[in-house]
Amino acid sequence: MNELTHTNDQGRARMVDVGPKEIQYRMARAYGFIKMAAETLELIRQNSMKKGDVITVAELAGVMAAKQTASLIPLCHNIVLDKVRVSAGLKENGISVTSEVSCTGRTGVEMEALTAVSVALLAVYDMCKSADKGMIMEDIKLVEKTKTDIR
Repeated sequence: MNELTHTNDQGRARMVDVGPKEIQYRMARAYGFIKMAAETLELIRQNSMKKGDVITVAELAGVMAAKQTASLIPLCHNIVLDKVRVSAGLKENGISVTSEVSCTGRTGVEMEALTAVSVALLAVYDMCKSADKGMIMEDIKLVEKTKTDIR
């Protein structure tokens, strides 16, 4: 772990060359949570937010974000994604969001999974900010990352 993969010999940022790597099945799962007031949760549960269906919009925003990760994170590769699944669910004191992203390629999809969760949470925030000024996004993390040989 002494060598940084995203820097050149002069210490400047660079995109890693993944061309020589083997093509593998790659999968990543991520998680995040947004705390909010009970009254806000009830509005979401009743689908009474002024901007519409919070859960559906958040899930779609997460899927769209995963597909745009390379445009958002400077050193990420453009990856053809095989699957992006984002699920948002009401909990006792907020909304949890999980993502699962997979591809068949030369580099992992953890950034796509984390981006999906992050943007889904931002969409919840945007949809609910008029009703709740105290929301807190937290606990965004990579839950699992795998790579499996195809042969």
